[in-house]
Amino acid sequence: MTDTDRTSITRTVKVSAGQVEANTRRGGDMRVTLSPKTVGCTSGFGGTLSLAPGDHVTEHYHPYSEEFLHVTTGELEMTLDGRPVRLTAGDSLLVPIGVRHRLVNTGTETAGCVFHLSPLAPRPELGHVDTEAVRNPEAANPRVGGGT
Repeated sequence: MTDTDRTSITRTVKVSAGQVEANTRRGGDMRVTLSPKTVGCTSGFGGTLSLAPGDHVTEHYHPYSEEFLHVTTGELEMTLDGRPVRLTAGDSLLVPIGVRHRLVNTGTETAGCVFHLSPLAPRPELGHVDTEAVRNPEAANPRVGGGT
């Protein structure tokens, strides 16, 4: 393939976690880096999550999306429909559509994850259904963008 055969990239495709607002609504420090809002993608969204020792992300589910989670540092426990799954650095986990899940840092150091959800919900407000009280109700939902 020559340079003239390649499609030109005409929009932002790289975003650093430090460039986006932290979201703490459900716990932890979540940063949506790749989304319809940030890069104009259309098939899903993703980003990073940091959880301090003992911190957790409140239980919720996604009625339209699968969630892909890859642990980069630390020790975590994801509860899937009430069943605990232990996770450590290097582990990846699929959360199927409609499965209730809650993530807890069970270790002694800050844990880090990379996540991706796909496909997008028809509208952003339909993407998450909380099944327990959120940690920071004053915080907005992550600004993913997209939808109709």
